[in-house]
Amino acid sequence: MIQQIQKYNRLEEFLSSSLLSHQVLRIDLSGNRIGYEGASGLVSGLAKCINLSNLTLNLNDNQIGDEGASGLGSGLAKCINLSNLTLQLYGNRIGYEGASGLVSGLAKCINLSNLTLNLNDNQIGDEGASGLGSGLAKCINLSNLTLQLYGNQIGYEGASGLGSGLAKCINLSNLTLQLYGNQIGDEGASGLGSGLAKFTNLSNLTLNLDGNQIGDEGASGLGSGLAKFTNLSNLTLNLEQKQFICFGL
Repeated sequence: MIQQIQKYNRLEEFLSSSLLSHQVLRIDLSGNRIGYEGASGLVSGLAKCINLSNLTLNLNDNQIGDEGASGLGSGLAKCINLSNLTLQLYGNRIGYEGASGLVSGLAKCINLSNLTLNLNDNQIGDEGASGLGSGLAKCINLSNLTLQLYGNQIGYEGASGLGSGLAKCINLSNLTLQLYGNQIGDEGASGLGSGLAKFTNLSNLTLNLDGNQIGDEGASGLGSGLAKFTNLSNLTLNLEQKQFICFGL
C-alpha cells in the first residue's frame, strides 16, 4: 500500500494536524526565521509523531542556533520508527554544541537507515565535525549517508575526527561527503583518508574536497588511504586540482 505524503509549509498547520497518523511527512519552513522558540514548537510536534517512518524537514535560514539543533535531535529521538530522514539546516548559526546535540539524538533513532544531513554554512568547526563522526558512529543501522558541511571552518583535526568516526558505521555502504570550502589542508586530507580506510563494507563513495588548500602531500596521503578500500566499487573524488591524476585505486 502506497503511503500518503503529508506536506506542510506553516508550523501552525502542522502542529494542529493529526500527529499520530503521520508516516511520510514533508515540512518546509525555510527562510521563516523561526528561531529557537519556533524550533521548540516544531520539536514538540515531531516528538508525538511516533509512527513516522519518512521525514523531509527543511529549516534552511531559520537561525535556530545550538539550542534549536540540540532540541531537534531530542525530539527526533522519540520518532522510534524513523528509517528515512532528510534534514536541511543550511545557515542556522549552529556551532559544535548544536551539531553534537543533534547527532546524539539521531543516534537514538535505532531504525534509521538513510540520512541526508545538510549543515552547510554553519560554524561547527573541528569539534563539531569530530562530534558528528562520533555521534553518527552510533547509528548502527545506517546504510546510506549524505553529509554536507560546506563552509564550516573545519580544519585538519575535524576532518580526521570525522573520518575516524564515520568508519565505525559498520553497515554503511554508500557515503557522500561534501567538505568543500573548509580548511583541512594536507594534514586533514591524509587524516581523512586514514580514517575512511577503516571502512569494511563501503561500496560507493563521493568525496568533495574542493577549496581546502590541499597540496601534493595531502593528495598523496588521501590516495594512500583510499587505496586500502577492499570493497569499494565506485569512487567520485573532487579536489579541483588537475595535477592530482593518480591515486592508486
